[in-house]
Amino acid sequence: MGVTSPPKGHSYPYSLAKKLLPYSLYPLYVLLPIALFSFCLHIFSSTPSLTHLPSSKGELIRNGRFCNYNNGRWVHDKMGPLYNGTTCGTIKDGQNCISHGRPDLDYLYWRWKPRRCWLPRFDPDAFMTLLNNKHVAFLGDSMARNQLESLLCILATVSKPNLIYTSGEDNKFRRWHFASHNIVVSVYWSPFLVRGFEKSRYGPNYNELYVDSVDERWGADLDHIDMIVLSIGHWFLHPAVYYEGGSVLGCHHCNALNHTEIGFYGAMRKAIKMALKTIIERKGANNGNGIDVFFTTFSPSHFEGEWDNAGACSRTKPYRRGERKLEGMDAEMRAIVIEEMEAARLNAKRFNARVRLAILDVTKLSLLRPDGHPGPYMYAFPFANGIHDRVQNDCVHWCLPGPIDTWNQIMLQVIKRWNARSRRVVRLIP
Repeated sequence: MGVTSPPKGHSYPYSLAKKLLPYSLYPLYVLLPIALFSFCLHIFSSTPSLTHLPSSKGELIRNGRFCNYNNGRWVHDKMGPLYNGTTCGTIKDGQNCISHGRPDLDYLYWRWKPRRCWLPRFDPDAFMTLLNNKHVAFLGDSMARNQLESLLCILATVSKPNLIYTSGEDNKFRRWHFASHNIVVSVYWSPFLVRGFEKSRYGPNYNELYVDSVDERWGADLDHIDMIVLSIGHWFLHPAVYYEGGSVLGCHHCNALNHTEIGFYGAMRKAIKMALKTIIERKGANNGNGIDVFFTTFSPSHFEGEWDNAGACSRTKPYRRGERKLEGMDAEMRAIVIEEMEAARLNAKRFNARVRLAILDVTKLSLLRPDGHPGPYMYAFPFANGIHDRVQNDCVHWCLPGPIDTWNQIMLQVIKRWNARSRRVVRLIP
């Protein structure tokens, strides 16, 4: 597995400078200078979670409250996706369900309808304009890569991405450049966010995690990153030994080892806390140029039935309202992310850090889409020679295009909100 830092002397094709655009003048001349300073500091230091704030003009509802994207339902939509499996060249084979022969296409014609408000379609031109001269990095496991590839496909409808860097087994570290807007989009394989060694067929059959040491494969590049999208969870389900302070903290599913069984929830929480702490400290007011941080909540799997040892996901429509509840491990994994992001927001305030944080709370909306996974179509035309007794299914990742495109729709609305707030702040500065 290769390192992620570019070779010495490699120059990034983007500018780290941030530009704030003017906005329409508001009658704020009555505010005292000290209040102006306090307000500006608050805006740039941190932001509450996604579910608490507006992100587009249409989401202010009648009772004065703002749109809550994580509550809603899937409704049929004749418009369909912005791209398909043949027009996008960056889709991982295992998620290219159309090209692999999936016969039912109804899963492409649903959109997420938040309760009492509206989620606009993704506007790739708007995204490119807002992220002009920026570096956007996706950090985490294969779900981070899945979301990244969704974004690349959407943006490719208006501008061609050029692969400028690749490293590591299975190209786990890659970087693309959109010349039209000088935007860099990259992916860093870091399934724990902290330093760790993954299980392998040639070594231990368990992961080893150092929960108090950040993964420097992405940490070392923070100075060159303007926006981060974090996504982890599924790799914590594997057997693992956890280290903290140079000693064994405990383990998960380690019956053959003489360690204390502590499960994985606590280790995941510590890993998230360490990653967010590192970002805030290194990119804070006195130590960096600021950064925007998204954390995508846990994406549930939908294994069921007996088609394969691990089950199958053969449904072709979303769950109806009330048909599936968020509970158990899915709910706990989501809660850990939300709690640690809220704690990080308070930490950013204490540091006076120019760090904006938002939770992409996608667990509930993803839970309702058992039809959106590759299933047996993780392989091309799996039934070309008839139906076999056992067929491997992927009920974790998402077809592209598919429900995961909605995650990026929500992310864009938050970026729009941030941009609108920043422009208002510019008008407050003498």
